[in-house]
Amino acid sequence: MKKIIAILAALLLTGSLCFAADPAEGFWISVDEKTNEDTAGWKIWQEGGKLYGKILSVADKPQDEKATGGKGKTYDNFMKGADVGTLTVVGTTWIWDLTSQGDGKWANGYIIDPGDGKRYKCRITFHKGDGKKFKGDTLEMRGEVGPFGRSQFWKKSTESAAAGLR
Repeated sequence: MKKIIAILAALLLTGSLCFAADPAEGFWISVDEKTNEDTAGWKIWQEGGKLYGKILSVADKPQDEKATGGKGKTYDNFMKGADVGTLTVVGTTWIWDLTSQGDGKWANGYIIDPGDGKRYKCRITFHKGDGKKFKGDTLEMRGEVGPFGRSQFWKKSTESAAAGLR
């Protein structure tokens, strides 16, 4: 009987480790790299083995603001034909289809900049806070067009802080 209980306990522990959340998942605040100001609160999650992200709140803007920068641009593969300019910034999924490249690393997906409606290839890398280069847990968001790209570094957040920017 003790062996059966030990085996069941080992299976439960192993099973829970297999389904543990990836460190990139959770709540994050994007930061403008020029001004160092918070710009938006995000929720990043997995669904069907892919990584997605949506904006929960934006700083210094109305929360019902439309994504007017992309007016007239449609993305049938994800937005199902919707004009980006008709979508609200808050509540819309702007990151999608990233595939896991290992713990905390995701690639081969897309991000749309709601400010201009442009779609970029996207890579995400989680960096554990080390107190030196990364003061706290950090998410590196990299948008790319061909061989060119730009990284932005987001800071770990709570759900209430990510949803509460105003």
